[in-house]
Amino acid sequence: MSSATTRPGDTFNNEDSNTSNNPHFDAILDARLSRRNMLRGGVGAATAAMLGAATLTGCATSGAMSGPMHPITALGFTPVPKSLADTVLVPPGYKAEVIYALGDPLSATAPAFKNDGTDVDFDQRAGDHHDGMEWFSLDASGRPSATYSARGLIAMNHEATTDEKLSSFFIHADGGGSTLPRRAAEVDKELMIHGLSVVEVESRGGKWGYKQDSAFNRRVTTMSDAVIHGPARGSAHLVTKFSQDGTRARGTLNNCGTGKTPWGTYASGEENWFGYFSRDARDNDRRGRNDSSVVALNRYGRVAGAPSRHGWESAGSDDKYLRWNNGAIGANARADYRNEMNTFGYIVEIDPYDKTQAVHKRTALGRMGHENVSFAKPAAGQPVVAYMGDDARNEYIYKFVSDAQWEPSDANAANRLAVGSKYLDKGTLFVAKFRDNGSGEWVELSMKNPIVAANPDFTFTSDADVAIFTRLAADAVGATKMDRPEWAGVNPRNGEVYITLTNNSNRTVDGEAAADAANPRVYQDMKGSRASNGNVNGHIIRLAEATPASAAFKWDIYLVASEAGADKSQVNLSNLTDANDLSSPDGLVFSPATSICWIQTDDGAYTDVTNCMLLAALPGQVGDGGRKSLSYKRADGSEKRVDTFVGKPQTEATLKRFLVGPKGAEITGWCESPDGRAMFVNIQHPGENTKMADVRDPAKYESQWPANAGYGTGRRPRSATIAITKLDGGLIGS
Repeated sequence: MSSATTRPGDTFNNEDSNTSNNPHFDAILDARLSRRNMLRGGVGAATAAMLGAATLTGCATSGAMSGPMHPITALGFTPVPKSLADTVLVPPGYKAEVIYALGDPLSATAPAFKNDGTDVDFDQRAGDHHDGMEWFSLDASGRPSATYSARGLIAMNHEATTDEKLSSFFIHADGGGSTLPRRAAEVDKELMIHGLSVVEVESRGGKWGYKQDSAFNRRVTTMSDAVIHGPARGSAHLVTKFSQDGTRARGTLNNCGTGKTPWGTYASGEENWFGYFSRDARDNDRRGRNDSSVVALNRYGRVAGAPSRHGWESAGSDDKYLRWNNGAIGANARADYRNEMNTFGYIVEIDPYDKTQAVHKRTALGRMGHENVSFAKPAAGQPVVAYMGDDARNEYIYKFVSDAQWEPSDANAANRLAVGSKYLDKGTLFVAKFRDNGSGEWVELSMKNPIVAANPDFTFTSDADVAIFTRLAADAVGATKMDRPEWAGVNPRNGEVYITLTNNSNRTVDGEAAADAANPRVYQDMKGSRASNGNVNGHIIRLAEATPASAAFKWDIYLVASEAGADKSQVNLSNLTDANDLSSPDGLVFSPATSICWIQTDDGAYTDVTNCMLLAALPGQVGDGGRKSLSYKRADGSEKRVDTFVGKPQTEATLKRFLVGPKGAEITGWCESPDGRAMFVNIQHPGENTKMADVRDPAKYESQWPANAGYGTGRRPRSATIAITKLDGGLIGS
């Protein structure tokens, strides 16, 4: 976001380290990209990929997904109005109840949460900033189930914490320290509130709640055991003082979006992890300014001398603090933590039903600011395919295609993480390149691609290097810079892929982030008297492939987010109204039960008018709209025209607002019971604009939710999970 919409944490949530000009791809693609660079089972050569993209029908056919259980063809609720109230609004006929909040105990022995900053033992409590989550059924006897809807496990991410001046101030009695060195007792709490949790929930007498003493309850933190899997396992770039052979790591960090694998495990994306590390201003000289590690650190947002987000490295001489200093300060990589940052940035996998197994870091899916991972419906004898976004300004969209072919019996395997190793440890990673004619191609990122292997800007010697330094490989092949790719979702009606592009304050008419067909808007948006520029409100792009493993795709922009009153010729291209206008789409999930597309916002541009929201959508398909032509004036007075492709205009029949959250909160994370009659949504960081100095004065909190909704003690705001049901017991959204 621009300075006009900056919020707490934006320094690290809006990384902008892609200064590449992507100079290599177009000039040498046709000459150097041979058959072996194309997807197995897709189009056979580079030229065929580009021609094939232009001739797709726009709707997945072979390999299309089967129909949902209860497909909804009409949205049957009254849209919720925009709101600035400190509450959760849902439509008439629905109820929302808080079931699981920051600090809630996850064991029979953990004491009740006091919510006054004195609580400890966060490895036995719900973490902070509830984010992406997935549902895993338990039957009435407590055994894994695919269909039971009254009892289950929710696995969720705890992305970060509400902070200011280093400290996670709401969890410390006095707000915490604001200078270095940090106090060890404060850092110990902060290390524990990040990560993941698994919590058992059930419906009793029509009321949802969580089970404090469930044997399934689990916390994964920054200190939990993790095992490196895939091509990067054993790489010299992952060697640390902790793991002398580069096969192990500790914990997971800044987990954002999620995915549920076809074999029934939980996949989580590590997103803005770079800001947690520190290296001093002399570190480049120690490494050698032209050393490849310096190039990589800069590309991943960790420049020498930049401050870390929380100053954890300053809390003492214990190893759990020293690991956050990734300077080259020892004799070699086995004597320090210069490579510690390289152990983060992956899709991680856990089995929610089995807490005895360590976190698995799946390096074959690349290292980046992972938002979520969304799987295409698997087909017998075909590869497993996953889609991902790298959530930073001007970053890329990726696809992973497994070497192994799907065997339906693996959906019911006893050792689910072993199945994950089968499909996620070996495969090929691709990055998206969008053409201005509505076509696109997936470009291979491996040593088989001569552009990657001969890259003059960074030396790749193995596929392990590609897995660890994925962004640099994507730069080399000229991937299309996008407006902060966030969640991906696969439409169960036709297999098309949707990716939210939340906003981009760096998008300009010309230059490194010049407006293009896939990212076409550059405009000024006013928030009161303050102006924001670029693509302020974001959009959602969608792709259609002949099969998930195809090398080519067609694309259009499904939804162009904007304020209802914005110029319909240049900004409000989807014809949004007061019932469905939005800014900064972030979370996006398709309901397995009803096929409704649920869209969540993480906004700072429109929050003078409304708090963040959840919308329900019934999308069509790629190509259901038409071409739009946008016109811009350059600084020299000349005109630039950008042609793009936008889906059909939206109406209340196809898109409308379902929920508005409390003050300062992001709406993020979504899952449902298998019958589609209970929906779970996360409310993240209510009251995040509260000042650290006001932590002892509830009257000055921006929000007092969920205490003001009758949940828990104290008045400090808490991230929390809500359960939403229809009063008549019907399908959500119907």
